[in-house]
Amino acid sequence: MDIMFAALVLGVMGLAFGLVLTATSKIFAVPSDPRRDAVRDVLPGANCGGCGYPGCDGCADAIAAGKAPADACPVCSAEAKAKIAEIMGLEAPDASNRKIARVLCQGDCESAKQKFEYQGIQDCNAACTVGDGYKSCKFACLGLGTCAKACPFDAIHIDPVKKLPVVDEEKCAACGKCVAACPKHVLELASVKDEVALLCRNTDKLKAVMDVCKVGCIGCQKCAKACKFEAITMVDNLPVIDYDKCRGCRMCAEACPTGAIKALKPRQVAEIDQNGCIGCTICAKNCKFGAIEGSLKQPHKVNAACTGCGVCATKCPKKVITMKVTTQPRDPKAAVEAAPVKPAEAPKA
Repeated sequence: MDIMFAALVLGVMGLAFGLVLTATSKIFAVPSDPRRDAVRDVLPGANCGGCGYPGCDGCADAIAAGKAPADACPVCSAEAKAKIAEIMGLEAPDASNRKIARVLCQGDCESAKQKFEYQGIQDCNAACTVGDGYKSCKFACLGLGTCAKACPFDAIHIDPVKKLPVVDEEKCAACGKCVAACPKHVLELASVKDEVALLCRNTDKLKAVMDVCKVGCIGCQKCAKACKFEAITMVDNLPVIDYDKCRGCRMCAEACPTGAIKALKPRQVAEIDQNGCIGCTICAKNCKFGAIEGSLKQPHKVNAACTGCGVCATKCPKKVITMKVTTQPRDPKAAVEAAPVKPAEAPKA
């Protein structure tokens, strides 16, 4: 009987304490922001940490509090980011300007010299403990796949021939785990809209670079001199591209003697609608490459010197200039005077 009585008392006490706790939680409950809960429902639940917050709950809290943008989650699709923006009463983010991982090294097996043959553990961190890696360039990618193993989205694979990582831009969620995993720091998160990029991190001077790699940046500054938009400055023997100024004219890549600066997009050229052009000469006057020719009040045309910078298209008052992809190489010899100097001649009677 004593045992039964004790069990009954404990049961009653447990029930009483449960009721007290329930009532207390209801009375002192802090109301949740419904927007936070709605945002959390949209987030994927991957908890990858790519947003910089502790999981999807932390990301939802930050977005609801206004401490993070609507597109803070790199894993979300464009539709999900637009939905979050709608919940928060914000403009939908520009889906075309998303981030991707970029490999900042082209030193493959043929281009970069090797100090020795590495036969150890197939991991970049392990290889770094042996003479700072098997490649002569201390900045070079070792290509052993540490970044690929770190990627939770299967967006990176190692090229079997070049032994360098290749990023699948469609799969990449810009979570940054590959960037954090790389011991050589040859991965970065960059905009998918970038037209050109420097694919080298070697800060050594000319001869030191050429001794270890055929495609390394030698700090010659030819790219900076070739850029007519002042978008390139030299820092620690490497060109730094200001993408706010860059027009994607590719002149830096064209001028680079080693190919360290690479064009990332297909070449484009301007095309003028001959029926809509009024011959105002504004496009020709603004072309820095002498790629537009024509007389005043006569339809203009684009020659083979066009770099595809698109300045003419933005300046055209009639909006009759469009940009199109081409496979034809640029011919700098086709350039003419920047502005037309002669008006059209009157037709003879």
